[in-house]
Amino acid sequence: MAGRAKGGAEKVGVEDNVAAAGDRIYQRLARHIFDDLVGGRYAIGSRLPAERELCAEYGASRPAVREALIALEVQGYIDIRVGSGAYVRRLPGREDHPGFAITAFELTETRLAFEGEAAALAAKQITDDEVAKLESLLDDMTAENLRAKVTEDADREFHMTIARATRNAGIVLTIEELWRLRSTSPACALLHAKARSAKIRPVVAEHRRIVEALRAHDPQAARTAMRAHLAAVMDHLLFTTEEMALEEARRAAAGVRARFSASNAES
Repeated sequence: MAGRAKGGAEKVGVEDNVAAAGDRIYQRLARHIFDDLVGGRYAIGSRLPAERELCAEYGASRPAVREALIALEVQGYIDIRVGSGAYVRRLPGREDHPGFAITAFELTETRLAFEGEAAALAAKQITDDEVAKLESLLDDMTAENLRAKVTEDADREFHMTIARATRNAGIVLTIEELWRLRSTSPACALLHAKARSAKIRPVVAEHRRIVEALRAHDPQAARTAMRAHLAAVMDHLLFTTEEMALEEARRAAAGVRARFSASNAES
């Protein structure tokens, strides 16, 4: 889909020639918005168009728009205010270029592919002591979820215990690095922080199903349970960004109702 920028200049949909550009869709969209910032389309303090408008203008999906805005937020160009929208925080110079770290969606997609196979391999050789440790970590996870300030130490150790049960140093190092990126990549850290603010916590029941499959030494069941868990994590992240969009829609609707009520009162 093609859109039109301010002033009537035609914009090419971000899904056009993505493969040729070597970018993911959200990166291509972020570059378009970045160019608009450089070109003076938006002033500091101004509000960007609503998410649905950006979807229509650039021919992109809502998840792609969300990832693009988060990428620009972590670089300090915009400020996303829940229930209000995205506002220009600072303008880039013409010599600046947008940078991209791994996003929370990309990271979870990687974990879904990789940790599912790790769980299947671990199921073949996990020991009773390691299963007992996983069960203990479920209790720790339950306790962590009740704290006002959420920590995810038990969640991380749960996944690392499974990685170590594979008896493969390469797998251990890879999963360790994925968890490191979860907290050090600005885009990942930002979205996971927003998820915690939205009261999203590690789901103990999903982890328990993984433990049950590992205890049974069933590789296929372990793979399926791990992939189902990480697919749910992806859904939770989408829910977080959707809630931000819904809150904005609720506020807009409230404004319309207020104006309508005022108009009726005057007539």
